[in-house]
Amino acid sequence: MHSNRRSFLVGAGLSAGIAPLAGGALSPLAAAAPTAASDFGPVGGEALLSRNENPYGPAPSALRAVAESARMGCYYADRGLGRLADMIAERHRVSPRQVVLGSGSTEILCAIALAWGAKGKVLCPDLFWDTTVRYGERQGVEAVRVSLGSDMGVDLAAMTARLDDSIALVQVCNPNNPTGMLIPSAEMRAFADTVTPTATLLVDEAYNELTDAPGDNTLIDLARSGRDVIVCRTFSKIYGMAGMRVGYAVTTEENADLIRGYLMSFGGNVAGVAAAIASYNDTGFLADSRAKVLEGRAMILDAVSKAGLTALPSQTNFVYVKVPDADTVRTAMEQRGVRIRGAYGPWKQWSRVSTGRLEDVERYAQALPEIIGQMSG
Repeated sequence: MHSNRRSFLVGAGLSAGIAPLAGGALSPLAAAAPTAASDFGPVGGEALLSRNENPYGPAPSALRAVAESARMGCYYADRGLGRLADMIAERHRVSPRQVVLGSGSTEILCAIALAWGAKGKVLCPDLFWDTTVRYGERQGVEAVRVSLGSDMGVDLAAMTARLDDSIALVQVCNPNNPTGMLIPSAEMRAFADTVTPTATLLVDEAYNELTDAPGDNTLIDLARSGRDVIVCRTFSKIYGMAGMRVGYAVTTEENADLIRGYLMSFGGNVAGVAAAIASYNDTGFLADSRAKVLEGRAMILDAVSKAGLTALPSQTNFVYVKVPDADTVRTAMEQRGVRIRGAYGPWKQWSRVSTGRLEDVERYAQALPEIIGQMSG
C-alpha cells in the first residue's frame, strides 16, 4: 500500500510538470528558477517612471498583514472583504451595501461600462484613462467622446452640450490621467446637477488622495445622499498596491447591486485584501507616501523649467510635459535607462512622467535638459 501511494504521488507530480528528485531535492529547473521578487518591478538598473506606481508601498503594516495571512490563502476572502467594505463604509458614512469591491478599480470600471452600456451610450472626454471604456466598446458599448478644452482640461460645458436621452453614463477621471489636471469641486458639483437627472455620473478618483484637498475634491457625499453618482477609488496609487489589485466604488445601493452583477471575478485576493485592511487607516504611511510623491513632482517640475519646457498643473503622481516630440523623448530616456510614456494618440507633443523612487526621478531630472538641448540643436 505504501509503495502504491508513493508511486501515485510521483506520477501525479510528473503529470503536473513537477519532477521530484531523490531525497526530496528540487529539480534542476526549479532550483535554477529566480526568486519570486525578481519577476516583478523594474528590470535591474532601470528607472521605472511610466506607470504611475508608488514604489514606496505597500506600507509596512500591509506587508506584515500579507505575511500573516499568506497561510490562509487556501480559503476564500469573504469575511475579509466584508471587513474592508465595513471600514470603507464607516469612513464615508454610507451603508456597506453601497460599497463595491473589485480586483482593482479596473474590474469595477469595466463592469460599469458593460452594465450601463446595455442601457445606452457612454459620454466621456477624448483623453482620459479610457481602458475600461474601450473594453466596453469591444463588447458593443457605444462611446461618445468630447474634445478637451484649449487648456487641455476636461471641457464640462462641451460634454453638457452632448447630453441627450441616449446617454446612460457620463464618465470622467478627476484628477484626469494623463493630464494630471483637477476639475475644481464647484465645477464638478454643478456638472453633477446637470447630469444626474437623466444619466449616471461616474467619477474615477484614483488620485484623489494626492490632491491638495482630498475631502473637498470628491463626490462621495453625493452618492451618500442618494444621487445617481458612482465614485471609484483604488489601493494602487497612494497605498502602493498596484500589483495587489484592490479597488472599490461608493454609490447608491441600487447601482452597487447592478455593478456586482457584472463583476468578472469571484471573491478577492486574500493577500491584497489583508494588506488593504491593514493599511487603509495607516495615516503615518499615507503621509510619508504623499510627501515623497510631492517631492518627486517638484523635482520633475524643476527639471521641466531648467529644460525650457512647460507642464500642465498636476494634482497627481505624474506630470504631463510639453515637449518637441514625446516618442523621441521616450526613446532618448530609454537609452539612459529611464522609462517614461510616449505619445498618447494624436497628442504627440505631450510626455507623461510618473514620480517614483526619488533617485530615479533625479535621473530623469538630470537627463531632460540634455535631451531637449540635443533635440533643439
